[in-house]
Amino acid sequence: MLDKHLNKELEKRQYESSLRSLKPQSDMIDFCSNDYLGFSKKQRDVKAATGSTGSRLISGHHDIHEEAESEIALFHNADASLIFNSGYDANLSFFSTVPKKGDTVVYDQLCHASIRDGLKLGNARSFSFKHNDIDILKLKLKQAQGLVYVVVESVYSMDGDLARLAEIDEVCTEHGALLVVDEAHATGVFGLKGEGLCGEKEIEPYARVYTFGKALGCHGAVICGTKTLKDYLINFARPFIYTTSLPPHSVEVIRQAYADLENCAERIKLRENIDFFKMNFESSQLIESNSPIQCVVVGGNARCREMATNLQDEGLDVRAILSPTVTEGSERIRICLHSFNSQEEIAQLCGQLKKLI
Repeated sequence: MLDKHLNKELEKRQYESSLRSLKPQSDMIDFCSNDYLGFSKKQRDVKAATGSTGSRLISGHHDIHEEAESEIALFHNADASLIFNSGYDANLSFFSTVPKKGDTVVYDQLCHASIRDGLKLGNARSFSFKHNDIDILKLKLKQAQGLVYVVVESVYSMDGDLARLAEIDEVCTEHGALLVVDEAHATGVFGLKGEGLCGEKEIEPYARVYTFGKALGCHGAVICGTKTLKDYLINFARPFIYTTSLPPHSVEVIRQAYADLENCAERIKLRENIDFFKMNFESSQLIESNSPIQCVVVGGNARCREMATNLQDEGLDVRAILSPTVTEGSERIRICLHSFNSQEEIAQLCGQLKKLI
C-alpha cells in the first residue's frame, strides 16, 4: 500500500522530467564536480585510525580534533572552530539551535536547503529576502523582532554569483543584526590563501561555515566563531551530540588539505581557467559569475536534460539542474571549472555550448 503511494509520487516526477537517479562515475571530462582544485585526487600518506568509535562527547574525541580545530580557527582568523561531519550537519546544528523563539532570521532566498531545514527544526521566526537585494533586506529587517540574524552564502551554489558581502555587513551593523555566512563554495577559492570571501573582504561575521568536500577535496565542515558559540554548540546542537564523529584519519586529511592551500598554484590555475571560459563563451543566458560555478539558463526540465545529454555525448560531464531544485523556468546547465581542466577542454565545452544555444 505504501509503495503504491510512493510510486505515484515518483511517476509524477518522471512526468515532470524531474526524477532523480544515481549515476556511476564516468571517464568524461569533469565539468560537474566541486573538486575545484583537484585536491580529491591527491594521494595522501595518512597513518591514523580509520574509526572514531563514538560521538565526540563519549569516545570519539581525539587530540587531533582539537589540534585541527585550533589550526583551522587560526587559518580563518576566528577565536574558535568546531568540526562537523558535513556542511549539512553544520548548518542544521547552527540554525536549529542558536536562534531562539522570539528571534528573527532573514536569509537570502537562494540559501542552501540545509539552512532552510535547520530553520524548520528551530523555533525562531524566519523569512527570506530577494537574492542580493539590499533594499529588500533593509525592509525585511524593519519587520524583524528579537535578536536578528542575516544569513547569506558567499558564493551561491546554483548561480555561482557572489554575495554583496561588504554592503550586507554594513546593513547588519546599522541594524544590530548578526551576520552568518556559509562559505562552502568560497573555501580554498577566494582569499589570499584560500580562506574564503570573508577573509578576502576582511569581514568578520558572527559565524562562518566552511566545508571540506569541495575545493579541499575531502569531507566534513567547520563552524568558526567565538569560544562561547563553540561551547554552546557542543552542549545543545543535536546533530553534533548524537552522531559518530569524523575519525582521526579523516581529520588528518583535512589538516593536510589546509596545509596544501598555502602557496597553492592550483588556485592561480583555476582563476586562469575561469577567465578563459568567460573570454570564450559570452551569452545572455550565462549568469554573471566570477567563481568556478558557471551556469547557462535553458528553461524547462526536458530541454535542459536534452542539452546536458548532448554535451555528455561529446564527452563533457556537465549536469542539468532542474526544478524544483531551482525555480521553474530557470532550469540550467551548471558548469564547474577546475584547476585541472585544460584550455583545450574548456574551448571544446565553449564550442559545444555555442552550437546548442
